[in-house]
Amino acid sequence: MSRWTATVALGAVLASTSISILSGCGYHTAGNAIELPQNIRTIAIPGFVSHSQTFRIEQLLTDAVVREFNARTQYHVIHEANGDADAVLKATVLSASASPLVYDSTTGRAVSALITVSVQVKLTDRHGKVLFENPSYLFHDQYEISSDLPSFFQEDSPAVNRLSRDFARTLVANILEVY
Repeated sequence: MSRWTATVALGAVLASTSISILSGCGYHTAGNAIELPQNIRTIAIPGFVSHSQTFRIEQLLTDAVVREFNARTQYHVIHEANGDADAVLKATVLSASASPLVYDSTTGRAVSALITVSVQVKLTDRHGKVLFENPSYLFHDQYEISSDLPSFFQEDSPAVNRLSRDFARTLVANILEVY
């Protein structure tokens, strides 16, 4: 067998192996997520509760989760946990903190920080049956701290927004993948 024939054969084997691996390992096209039980059509997502001192963190997380449910699912989302909802998603921000991550070796000032948020989540149906629960989501996001005072702006707010979107994507995916 010539070197060219061997190279073509090896390429064909690798290509077919890659295709079979990707098609058989749980990969699926977007939009084909399995849904919650069929009797769930309306999900109430009341404002999350916060045990943290971080300003508005519960509002940002609630808003991000509502947006994600509206974008990725066909469920009707309401904001109040009343008798109209088939399921209720409740969450509590257990903690939120920022800690220095990297220091400038010449000044000793922090140049980067890490935001860490811990959230407890529970989705129940209208009869109180737990459909999904995670008592300890833990999310992090890093941001830079500017040392240039004239051009200083707070980067922690965009970092919290990024973290909120990541949390929402993960939470909705986790809920949908349970079923």
